[in-house]
Amino acid sequence: MTELQAAPTDTGHPRRWTILAVMVVSLLVVVIDNTILNVALKSIADPREGLGASQSDLEWSINSYTLVFAGLLFTAGLLGDRLGRRRVLMTGLVIFGIASLASAYSQTPGQLIGARALMGLGAAAIMPATLAIISNVFDPRERGRAIGVWAGAVGLAVAIGPVVGGVLLEHFWWGSVFLVNVPIVVAGLIAIKALVPESRNPSPGRIDAVGVLLSIVGLATFVYGIITGGDSGEWGSAKVLGTIAAGALILAGFVAYERRVAFPALDVRLFRNPRFSAAVGSVGMVFFAAMGSLFFGTFYLQLVRGYSPLQTGLLFLPFAAAQLIFAPRSATFAASYGPKAVTATGMALVTASLASFVLITGATPIWVLCAVYFVMGAGMASVMAPVTEVVMSTLPRERAGVGSAVTNTMRQVGGALGVAVLGSVLSQVYRNGMEGPLSGFPAAVRDVASESLASTYAVAANGGRAGAALIAPANDAFVNAMHWAAGGSAIAGLLGALAVLKWLPGRTAPEVAPAPLAEVEASLVDAT
Repeated sequence: MTELQAAPTDTGHPRRWTILAVMVVSLLVVVIDNTILNVALKSIADPREGLGASQSDLEWSINSYTLVFAGLLFTAGLLGDRLGRRRVLMTGLVIFGIASLASAYSQTPGQLIGARALMGLGAAAIMPATLAIISNVFDPRERGRAIGVWAGAVGLAVAIGPVVGGVLLEHFWWGSVFLVNVPIVVAGLIAIKALVPESRNPSPGRIDAVGVLLSIVGLATFVYGIITGGDSGEWGSAKVLGTIAAGALILAGFVAYERRVAFPALDVRLFRNPRFSAAVGSVGMVFFAAMGSLFFGTFYLQLVRGYSPLQTGLLFLPFAAAQLIFAPRSATFAASYGPKAVTATGMALVTASLASFVLITGATPIWVLCAVYFVMGAGMASVMAPVTEVVMSTLPRERAGVGSAVTNTMRQVGGALGVAVLGSVLSQVYRNGMEGPLSGFPAAVRDVASESLASTYAVAANGGRAGAALIAPANDAFVNAMHWAAGGSAIAGLLGALAVLKWLPGRTAPEVAPAPLAEVEASLVDAT
C-alpha cells in the first residue's frame, strides 16, 4: 500500500502527453468537419456542380450534425463512464468514418442531411471521451495546461478547416471535404489502440433514454421552427409559432423530467452552482456568436468579395494564429489573474470583433477583416480553457464524462442556435432587401432568387442582362443582412461577458476534487 498512499501526489499517467496528442487528433476530425463544410456551402448549393441545396438545406446540413451531437453527448459521456472511455471513443470514430463516406457520396440534399446526422452520432461518442480521458490521465496540477492545449486544438480546427476545405475544392469535388476524414479516423484508431489506457467510472449511472429522446426532439423542433421562419419569412404564421412553442414546451418538459429521475441524462442540479452555470453559459454564447458569424462570413468572402474557397480559407488563418498564440497560455493567465478576468476579457474581444462586422462593407480593405478575425480568435482562445477548467474542477474525476458532456453540449447547442437564429435573421433581412430589385421578375423567379445570395447568383447567371443587374443590389442587400446578424452576435457576446463578470470565480480558483482511490489504482495498473 506504500505506492498507493504516495500516488495521489502524482496521479498523472506516464504517457499522458503522448495520450494528449492522440486525443487532439481525435478531436480535430470532429471540429474540422463543421468548419470545413462552411467553405463548401457555395459548392453544395450549386445546381450544376453540387446538389442544388437551398438555404434551409444548407442550415440543416450543419444543424442535423450539431443537434444529434448535442442531444447524445450526455448519453455518450455516461456510456464512456460505464463501458470504458477508450472503447466508446473508438466506436465513435468508426461511426464517424462510415458516415463521412456516406456524406461524400450523397446524391441529394436529404441524403447529405441524413448522413450528417449519423456523423453527429459518431462525434457525440468522440468529443466527451477525449476530455474525460485527458482529465483522467493528468494530475490536477497539470490538468489546466492540458485543457489549454485541448481548447487550442478546438480553435485551431475551427480555423484550419476552411483552409483544408479550400485546398480540396481547388482540386476535387465537394464530397472530398468529407472523404478527408477517413484517413484521419484510421490513424486515430491505430494510435488509440496502441497508446490510450482504458478508464471508466466505478459507479456509473443508468442511461436515461427518455431524457435523451426529449432533448433531441425538443431541440430539433425548436430549431426547425426558427429555420422555417427565416426560410419563409412568415414569422407570425401558426406553423412557425406553433413549432417554436412546441419545441420550447418539450425542452421545458425535459428539464422538469430530469429534475425527478435518479440518473438524469443532464443533471440540471449542477446549474444551481452559479460558477458552473456561468462557465457553460459563456461557452454557449461564444459559439452562438462565432458559428453564426462564420456562416455568413463565408458567403460574404466567396460571393460578395469574389474569393475562391482556398483564398477564403486562407483569410481565416489570422483566427488560427490567434488560437495558437493565446489558447496554450490562457490557463496560465487564469492562474495569475483569475478565470473571471481572463474570460471576461476574452468575451469582450469576441463582442468587439463581432460588433465591428457592422462597419464592414463590400469595399472594406481585406486586412481589416483579417484583423477582426485575429481579435475574435484571441477572444475565443481566452474563453475556452478557463471556463472548461472551471467546469471540470467542480466535479470529481469519476464524473469527468458528465462535465465534458455538459460543456460540449452547450458548445454544440450554442453553435446550432447561432446558425439557425442568425441564419434566419440573414434570410429575412436579405429577402426584404431584394423585394425591390426582384419586383419585375416572374413570381417563381422571385421566390427562388430571394431565398439566399447564392440563389440570386444562380438566377443572375441564367438571366442575361436583367439577371446581371441583380448582382450589385444583391451584394448590398446581403451586406445589410450581415450587419443585422453581426449585431445579434455581438449582443449574445455581451450577455455572456456580463454573466462571466457576475458569477465566474476571481483569483481564487474552485477547489479540485481529489481523485478517488479506484482511479489512482487504475492509473498505476495502466502505467505498468
